Amino acid sequence: MRILHTMLRVGNLERSIKFYTEVLGMKLLRQSDNEEYKYSLAFVGYGEETDEAVIELTYNWGVESYELGTAYGHIALEAEDIYATCDALRAAGAKITREPGPVKGGTTVIAFVEDPDGYKIELINKKDAGKGLGA
Repeated sequence: MRILHTMLRVGNLERSIKFYTEVLGMKLLRQSDNEEYKYSLAFVGYGEETDEAVIELTYNWGVESYELGTAYGHIALEAEDIYATCDALRAAGAKITREPGPVKGGTTVIAFVEDPDGYKIELINKKDAGKGLGA
């Protein structure tokens, strides 16, 4: 078994595709509309679905926003150089909600960016990725 994808409900599919592809550098892998049930899907990722986990962006026609709730945490992405990545994201108009620095209680260098729907995305410096808290 392996993780295939994480689904996020979005309020504007084109805006979300633009963020994930143009700002975060993912590729649009496939996109479809379901006329009968009135929703559209777009799958984005850094590699093909056959090899890597991807993100499914789901747009339910006519729904422009969602309550994110308190259960959702974040998606984590590895960044080669977290400081340069945050500078580039900021220059592209992204909202950095936590500047790069060590995680509380540990040494792993992280930052957070927010997508257009308010979903949090954690960036983890590559040299620290895969380490546990305090490791």
